[in-house]
Amino acid sequence: MAEHDADREPQPIDEDAAWAAIVAGYGKEPADPPGAKPFKSIDGLALLESDRNRTGPDTGPEPAAPEEDPDDAKPALGASVRFAPGVGGPRDYQVADPREEDFDDGDEGHFVPPEPPPLPESDVTAKFGWLAVVGGPVLMLVAVLLQWDMTWWLTTLCIGGFLGGFATLVARMGDSDEEDDDPGRGAVV
Repeated sequence: MAEHDADREPQPIDEDAAWAAIVAGYGKEPADPPGAKPFKSIDGLALLESDRNRTGPDTGPEPAAPEEDPDDAKPALGASVRFAPGVGGPRDYQVADPREEDFDDGDEGHFVPPEPPPLPESDVTAKFGWLAVVGGPVLMLVAVLLQWDMTWWLTTLCIGGFLGGFATLVARMGDSDEEDDDPGRGAVV
């Protein structure tokens, strides 16, 4: 009867030898399996298809490789894109700031918006409306954080204050003394 893997005793692993093999093979590209076409590197893109994919016994003898200079070492794995020294990449581009000499008489220059008008003074009703809208949830948050008893009057004050203030602010939104046909309130083209 054949032995199963589960029936065998586990073999001890020599960890030092395994680490030595990993360190010895660090940075080296593994060999391609037999019959596989090699990866088409960026250096061989100018070659013809038949010259790039020459592998296996049926393709004939390999052409003699040119002698390489030891200074021209192969690039590290994944280093297929190179930039010349002193030349930045595509993300290093910056637009030059415009100068006064760049504009002629037909150019209007840069648009500088006018200073916005000051906010109108709010009345007492609007101030109390905002106080209720913001104060109701803040009071409820403080009551929960300090673990106060949520009595009926505290809950009514928090929720009722928020709803009353919101309703007051929404009801007052339609009141406006300005004309609706004011030409200064639209975009100028």
